[in-house]
Amino acid sequence: MIGVLVAVVALVAGAFALPAQADDAVGPQASRHPEPLLAFNHAWAMVDQETADAVQHSEYLGQFADRQVRTGNDGSQTWTGRYLRGKETYLEFFGPGDAPGAVVGDTGLAVSADDDGDLAAASDALRELGVEPQEFTQVTDPGDGVPIPWFDVLFTSGEYDTFFAWAMEYRDEFLGDPRFGFPPPAYDGDVSRDRYNADRYLEHELRDVVGVRIATTAADIEAMVPLWRAGGLAVRELRDGGVVAFDGMTAIHLVPVPAEEAGVRHIALALNEAAAETHTERIGNSTLRVGPGAYALWTFGQNDAASTRSTGAGGPLFPALPSGKAG
Repeated sequence: MIGVLVAVVALVAGAFALPAQADDAVGPQASRHPEPLLAFNHAWAMVDQETADAVQHSEYLGQFADRQVRTGNDGSQTWTGRYLRGKETYLEFFGPGDAPGAVVGDTGLAVSADDDGDLAAASDALRELGVEPQEFTQVTDPGDGVPIPWFDVLFTSGEYDTFFAWAMEYRDEFLGDPRFGFPPPAYDGDVSRDRYNADRYLEHELRDVVGVRIATTAADIEAMVPLWRAGGLAVRELRDGGVVAFDGMTAIHLVPVPAEEAGVRHIALALNEAAAETHTERIGNSTLRVGPGAYALWTFGQNDAASTRSTGAGGPLFPALPSGKAG
């Protein structure tokens, strides 16, 4: 009965507690801002078709979370995702063929700024770490064929084996566009995740993503982690080559594996209210265990190696929840 809580605490708190045990961590310790410049925004995963279909159609999951199926369009390419939205964070799932260039086992993760200008500060910090930032502005087509600026993007490397990380900051003119129905800013410079996400999470159990464990290659870990250091997250390198990072609410754990073993492994979720009993739900080839208590743990099996990216590399891919009012 207490297995879910123990597992979530281990993922979110124990593995990320500061200071870590001396025999767990190696390498330089990142300085951390009192409040990080960047925080977990969302993670995406390309899963097998059975799991993708179950995420989309599961009756239980539709009650558990604010679920949407949406197609994004940046004027040059489209992607179709299954979205589970919380207060400040969300999850994005693809099946084969739903996102350009991605294969089963590929994953991605975005951190974002809640205050206007913090992405630029993170870019400066990345240069101080000796990494030249790569930057551009993602656009979205609101439906009239005229793309508009959506969010600014910062990343470290244009290629990846199986895992791609980037940082983002929503554009003021996008959040202020009356066609999208976003609320007015709650404070000066409000470009926050809370402003972007709808309040429909209040009608469901899921509140936010508080932990993710992703398996990827050592090369991806090395390439992507400097971005989190620059963003002020607490980052620790582990002796097994993995990395843990924490933004104050959401924990990120990257585990080194061969490319053919890559994929999402666990997702820890916070609930709006504590569940009195444990509920276990099979969702395709994954298992969601809810409660007891105010957490849930979603466990994913290892993907079929034949369908994963065992050779070659992916290019930059920034899929996000398409703009506009929820349908």
